[in-house]
Amino acid sequence: MTELILIRHGETDWNRELRFQGQLDVPLNATGLEQARRVAERLATQPLDALVSSDLQRALQTAQALAQRVGSSAPLLEAALREQHFGRVEGLCVPEIQQQFPQDWAQWVRFDEHYAFEGGECTRDFHARVLAALQDLARRHAGQTVAVVTHGGVLDMVYRSARGLSLSGPRVSEIPNAGINRVRLQGDTIEILDWADTRHLADLPPQPVYDQQRLVREREAATQAADSA
Repeated sequence: MTELILIRHGETDWNRELRFQGQLDVPLNATGLEQARRVAERLATQPLDALVSSDLQRALQTAQALAQRVGSSAPLLEAALREQHFGRVEGLCVPEIQQQFPQDWAQWVRFDEHYAFEGGECTRDFHARVLAALQDLARRHAGQTVAVVTHGGVLDMVYRSARGLSLSGPRVSEIPNAGINRVRLQGDTIEILDWADTRHLADLPPQPVYDQQRLVREREAATQAADSA
């Protein structure tokens, strides 16, 4: 049995602009650096056996703040914990995708686990990558507590697995930047101990939210309007 403290990286300018970051290497902004500092302060007394991070700099910068605070060595980098790869739409915000790739966007908002943007990764393959990485981590650190700094999509895959949810459909869990999530892994079983803890961020500005459920409602309303026309 292994306990993982899963932390989403701090905010970036592209988070604020609701751009698809995917695997592009975007740094933290000033708010993100403060969020990282507060995560580190919050976990300063937490005994950790290891600190692991996605190798993308927004995660690594967040992990480095924690390493400095708890006196840990440099975070172990794990490329398999990167965000989902969104192919040719990486770096674009929703209006830009809708304008440049309208058919791709129409497919995306169906949230089908088998769909991938051109050059990207479908949710089903992404989920397999994430779960394999976490299970390998749990085997290597059996009986230990490991902090893992990663990305929103990765945390969504963890939440769906723990709750037995479909990989298709919009995201239903809260996944704030610099939120703290605690899970326990034993074999193929993931148990959520705590989720989306942001008490350390209470007085910071409201976070940007990529609301997939709203996108589904908008798609359904547009379909109904077209059928009624």
